Amino acid sequence: MTSNVKPTVDGGLQSVLAALNLLDCFAESDELGVTDLARRIGVAKSTAHRLLTTLCARGLAERNAETGRYRLGLKLYELGQLAISRNEIRQKAMPLLQELHQATGATIHLAVPDGSDVVYLERLTTTNAATTFPQIARRMPAHCTSSGKAIAAFDPRVASARSLAGFAPMTGNSIHSARQYALALTQTRRQGYAVNLDEALPGWSSVAAPVLAHDGSARAAISIVGRSQRVRDDLDRPARLVRLAAQRLAKQLCL
Repeated sequence: MTSNVKPTVDGGLQSVLAALNLLDCFAESDELGVTDLARRIGVAKSTAHRLLTTLCARGLAERNAETGRYRLGLKLYELGQLAISRNEIRQKAMPLLQELHQATGATIHLAVPDGSDVVYLERLTTTNAATTFPQIARRMPAHCTSSGKAIAAFDPRVASARSLAGFAPMTGNSIHSARQYALALTQTRRQGYAVNLDEALPGWSSVAAPVLAHDGSARAAISIVGRSQRVRDDLDRPARLVRLAAQRLAKQLCL
């Protein structure tokens, strides 16, 4: 049955959408003032203030008394942690990720698709000071990561979404054209794993394998991250390890 609800007409739904848009503004900014938030989401300053008051009352946002600006509240962190901890893929993957982490000593990622990006549900970082992976965003564009390419190669929806979003480079080695992207996905499908060589962060590279369902679509990806030179010198081993881990996870999930 097709719904007749129109979010652009219903004031209640408009308020919810405006509140969600307001929260999204904090994805790239630690703190923001009322005027800036109102401008970003296209509402009156008084409306933005009412939304912030409601969000603060529920702990989803909070006001910094020293600056007078607003930031995300701890309630969002609490809900986010619950969402991650209850994610079935992450729950089933954790023993495999820990095993891979112990075997390699490298940083291990578990990623899932979200539109044109990938989101890292888990990151196990190395304890080796010489190879400690810098903190990067939990959300990354699919064309700049091995996990993103591993998933997009086996999920046309992700590949299409990324193509529509464009290929803004993160480094000089990032994919920056549709032709490069298509070639990378073809190679990934052929070899069963994807490689990222200095494409998201100079000096760092990764190898990822897709977690495939019975229909051949990718539901997630597991990756190993290391210094670029080390990855280049010994590509076969991490490729073999992530493929095995991804296959084991797919079997456990009964995909």
